[in-house]
Amino acid sequence: MSSDPIQGADERLAELAVFSDLVTRRRTSLLMDRERPVPADLVARLCRLATWAPNHKKTWPWRFAVLTGDARRRLGELTAEQLIDEGVHDEAKLEKALVKYLRAPTIVMVAAAPHPDPELHAENRDAVAAAVQTFLLGATAAGLASFWASGAPLRSSRVREMCGFGDDDRIVALVYLGWPAGDVEVPLRPEPEIAYLDG
Repeated sequence: MSSDPIQGADERLAELAVFSDLVTRRRTSLLMDRERPVPADLVARLCRLATWAPNHKKTWPWRFAVLTGDARRRLGELTAEQLIDEGVHDEAKLEKALVKYLRAPTIVMVAAAPHPDPELHAENRDAVAAAVQTFLLGATAAGLASFWASGAPLRSSRVREMCGFGDDDRIVALVYLGWPAGDVEVPLRPEPEIAYLDG
């Protein structure tokens, strides 16, 4: 990089443009090729990349579980059980739960470790959410489609056990991951509300 401050600024702006393009290309999409696997080493690389998210107290709270093959079907079964426990008896909804995770070749579960200090417990969850966004941006850069989901699996102790998470770990995200099989519309984003304070 040049020592010329003006040229250096131009280079930084060029880097920002590349990053801005990556961020604005990311889509929440379930249009995936469910038959084409995502290489395990690529998923592992994305998980490692995710751990570079900010973590104020260096508690390293992220936990990952990668589900492929029949593990996705088992996730659906446990999700249906959780819905029944919560009083859901709609057959169509339960049937959908059984097969919905087969829509992607890979499901990545991401959890946050607990902390006895309430403030750090909350910060752990925030750090893991930042890690998930980093994971999604990495997936976009790798040419993958992704979808950050929530719902019943995140509340299920059976799912936590299946994933090898601790009893007190909190599942933050269920990420569908796969190679894109179509495009989705660009969502409109409202301008952010920004307050500028000086003095």
